[in-house]
Amino acid sequence: MSLSFFKVKTNNFIYFFLAAYLATFLRLTINNNFFISIIGSFLVGFLVSKRLSYSTEKILLSGFFSCFTSFSGFIYFLYQILNQGDWIKFIIFFNLIIIVNLFTMLFGFWIGRKIT
Repeated sequence: MSLSFFKVKTNNFIYFFLAAYLATFLRLTINNNFFISIIGSFLVGFLVSKRLSYSTEKILLSGFFSCFTSFSGFIYFLYQILNQGDWIKFIIFFNLIIIVNLFTMLFGFWIGRKIT
């Protein structure tokens, strides 16, 4: 393997960690799980429609958006509702969050395809 191969891999790791750091900072700044998940779902759909390079896609989708739209925030929100014993509210929010985020991602994908 050549030295340039390791340089490319090292640069990708640096970009990955910077993207994760920025996403974590933004997540802590915004501090609203539902709003973050909506923004993240839209942007993921938008970026997926753009057919990015493999490394850029991994840096953004795995580095940035996995930290920004943290699944643990979603689970903790549902856990708090479940701890209150409100099963109906839990089922409504669980389904609502998934459905809204799915359609938001599809909308982002659609917008991304319209904008060339």
